[in-house]
Amino acid sequence: MTNQNVVVPDTKSGINLPMVRLSGSSIFPATAQKPPTAPGTGGNLEINGGGGGGARINSWIDSMRASSPTHMKSSSQSLSQQQQQITLPSAMDNFDQIMEASRGKQIVMFLDYDGTLSPIVDDPDRAFMSKKMRTTVRRLARCFPTAIVSGRCRDKVYKFVRLAELYYAGSHGMDIKGPEKGSKYTKGTEPVICQPASEFLPMIDEVFKELVAKTKLTPGAKVENNKFCVSVHFRCVEEKKWSEVAEAVKSVLKKYPKLRLSQGRKVLEIRPTIKWDKGKALEFLLESLGFANCTDVFPVYIGDDRTDEDAFKVLKEREQGFGILVSKVPKETNASYSLQEPTQVMDFLQRLVDWKKLAFQESRM
Repeated sequence: MTNQNVVVPDTKSGINLPMVRLSGSSIFPATAQKPPTAPGTGGNLEINGGGGGGARINSWIDSMRASSPTHMKSSSQSLSQQQQQITLPSAMDNFDQIMEASRGKQIVMFLDYDGTLSPIVDDPDRAFMSKKMRTTVRRLARCFPTAIVSGRCRDKVYKFVRLAELYYAGSHGMDIKGPEKGSKYTKGTEPVICQPASEFLPMIDEVFKELVAKTKLTPGAKVENNKFCVSVHFRCVEEKKWSEVAEAVKSVLKKYPKLRLSQGRKVLEIRPTIKWDKGKALEFLLESLGFANCTDVFPVYIGDDRTDEDAFKVLKEREQGFGILVSKVPKETNASYSLQEPTQVMDFLQRLVDWKKLAFQESRM
């Protein structure tokens, strides 16, 4: 098992598309065009197994508290104990070191959206990125292949970003589409498309409708249909009402054994039990760009959420590139560096663009 770091940040610092399989793909082998199903593991919450219903709900509530940025580690672990563990270095302070490691390699950028390119807000429908951030990401995509990897519905995150030259992986990587035009990194004439969970669409729609009905009497609860997954936001729900949200989710999901439950920052995520996540999406995109077995590729993944850990872990296991966690509070992580907030992410991306321009000018001298 890959060891995880614990972060103590540096204080200085709607339309169904067909699935296209790449020929010879190691992600989709010739004998199976869909990834195998797998039991809910890792950061997943148990739905039907062991213990009584009350005990299970209590464990969910504890997990919901632990996932909230406003709740620090258990009081049994003091801050000094946390700081004795590995301190994740700042990506800004170590920019030159990161660039030195990338020398002679193709940088490929992967960016989460909420909490990375836009601030976390109470209303998920108003998680707008700034004009300055959009300009920075546009400049970044001119220098490096760039993908947005989000738990959001792909169409929804595209409406937020509005940059046609990017790759977009929505629904935690279960809905991937490459740029149709405007990117010099596009391979072939057809845009890359991957939807490994398309058979679950009717089930996801059913669950969404049931959860909307079940949570309508809980003030602040918001259910979001992200096409291949359903998100139940409890950020605006009083903590004493969190059990109502958990009970509603449990009562619906017990009828759907092919779905699993995981969590992010004040959100419960319901998705298919297929072995697919943001890490698999990263691997698929690298393969579609022609970097599947290359030693001269340098992927950089920036994200703030628990679901981004799957991508961080893939990079650590590949021993290629780096994961960068966006966080101000201590967290267990497989990332190698940290940034504190979206404004610092923007500064890091702009510095990357400036570095690339300088390297290009020097190569022409």
